[in-house]
Amino acid sequence: MAELSGGTIVSTITGTALKTLSIAAVAALAFTGCAPAAPSVDFKACAVSDEGSWNDKSFNESVYDALVQAKDELGVEIADAESNSAEDFGPNLQAMVDAACDVTFAVGFNLVAAVNEAAKANPDMHFVTIDGWSEGNANLKPVGYAMEQSSYLAGYAAAAYSTTKVIGTYGGMQIDAVTAFMDGFYYGAKAYEKETGTAVTVLGWDPVAKTGDFMGDFAPNSGVSKTIAATQIEAGADVIFPVGGDQFGAVSEALSEAGSNGVMIGVDKNIAVTSPEYADIVLTSVEKRMTAATFNIIKDLAGGAAFNGDYYIGTLENDGTGLSDSTLISDELWTKLDELKAGIIDGSIDPKA
Repeated sequence: MAELSGGTIVSTITGTALKTLSIAAVAALAFTGCAPAAPSVDFKACAVSDEGSWNDKSFNESVYDALVQAKDELGVEIADAESNSAEDFGPNLQAMVDAACDVTFAVGFNLVAAVNEAAKANPDMHFVTIDGWSEGNANLKPVGYAMEQSSYLAGYAAAAYSTTKVIGTYGGMQIDAVTAFMDGFYYGAKAYEKETGTAVTVLGWDPVAKTGDFMGDFAPNSGVSKTIAATQIEAGADVIFPVGGDQFGAVSEALSEAGSNGVMIGVDKNIAVTSPEYADIVLTSVEKRMTAATFNIIKDLAGGAAFNGDYYIGTLENDGTGLSDSTLISDELWTKLDELKAGIIDGSIDPKA
């Protein structure tokens, strides 16, 4: 045994001892978190985003999360293309065709025309449209969500929680994939009003007149978003439901600057988890569980299942949508929400009326 000048002890190890140590080291590695890599699968899953980034903390990110999960757990190859504007949709889809993707997900209602065109031009390739539909293309699978169902529960919860009995909502663009949330929210709040006899004002959307507050795009936390939220807060709203991707920073700032004790409701993902800095002011989130649906489609196809163009719709019944857990909602209110959920599932409650 020798000692270096710094006081470090160095041992001289014989060949036998070194061999024994090497075996022990390998064994130690096997028990210290060296997880086996996912098996390699000859399958490529791809996606093209709607306008905005993959890390929008909303619908784009939900699908991208599924790609990463499929890569990590199934060993598939992945590719993606981020769209900065509508002009990118066609070229981005073509890039996925050129990349020989086994399935390509087009994320969002806005890509409907482009993905149908791509599917028609490439009948031997497979596509999935999120929040869209197929125009007779057997190689295009539509995936949609009955967001009015979970939003109805959110509207009831908002009305019950509100102290001012004024609540607000606004959207990114006035398209069906957005207004479905707003419809359910409105009618859920009005169900509370009818049941309790307490008047509730819903700002930002009239489902009969089809008029309301919209940003005009899905730009995250835009000045327009903050202005709409601030205007609704000034009008008395103490619960805000922004349906436009990541608008949670804008709403948080509007609440703070107004000195309001109000809260907001998240969309698409559990915002209290994905944006924990806002957790204290998130009443709940209306989850559009696209990650699970996207992953399951990839898993089935990578496992050898035949592609089909059947329409998948996420509902309360199949857990494709639902409310996030929340400590701001009382046990009594959760019990009521569970009753409403059961009524929507059995058809005795229409969330769009």
